[in-house]
Amino acid sequence: MKFQDKVVLITGATSGIGEACAQVFGKEGAKIAITGRNPEKLQASLVKLKSEGIEVISILADAASEEDNKRMAEETLSHFGKIDILINNAGISMRALFEDLDLEVFRKVMDTNFYGTVYATKYCLPEILKAKGSIIGISSINGYRGTPARTAYTASKYAMNGFFEALRTEVMKKGVHILVAAPGFTASNIRNTALTADGSSQGESPRDEGKMMTSEEVAEHILKATLKRKRDIVLTSEGKMAVFLNKWIPGILDGIVYNKMAKEKDSPFK
Repeated sequence: MKFQDKVVLITGATSGIGEACAQVFGKEGAKIAITGRNPEKLQASLVKLKSEGIEVISILADAASEEDNKRMAEETLSHFGKIDILINNAGISMRALFEDLDLEVFRKVMDTNFYGTVYATKYCLPEILKAKGSIIGISSINGYRGTPARTAYTASKYAMNGFFEALRTEVMKKGVHILVAAPGFTASNIRNTALTADGSSQGESPRDEGKMMTSEEVAEHILKATLKRKRDIVLTSEGKMAVFLNKWIPGILDGIVYNKMAKEKDSPFK
């Protein structure tokens, strides 16, 4: 029970990596607060986690709303009395060429992925400073290497990485741990709910989800990295290779990435 009585707040925890983190941290003794913007999915996750013996509360909140993030922190503090760990997991993806993309879709992705992280961190930071706790950002390989047809998603993850790099340096003498986790392609519903050029949901993943790292595996890696207070982790061999190659041969990688993305099912490349 490595996290016995620690309070862990996880945004966007109604599926995928967020829900898996709630499970693995909860099974290590943590008290969990989960958020989501869909009341039915949030209730289903709450029931599921409680059935596994995890002490958990749910908070209906939209990551893109500053007011919801403020209330989320207040409700967690009111119920548990403290916040030790914040996991910024809430996020949405998109898939469309920039020339076709409605800019409102770009704003929506940035509001959820980047500003949602900023808001949550801002309102939880005072308690995490007191606890000398951890702030975790669920980033992406896209925070290190941009991919075509995912301009907004890439921008949001680069922004998250830069934000945490600066914040980490601000709090490094105050005992606060900041981890940026880049999972690589993970089996989850993020591609199913990815936004298309006009803002509608993609519906079907263009990738073989069965060949990806599972959300549970990602969550286990995040738990271990939190215990060791690591600075960052990059997961999957493909993800590690992409980060390495982008550092040393970015021009060549441009062509490799283009060809790979162009071969996706229903690729927007004509």
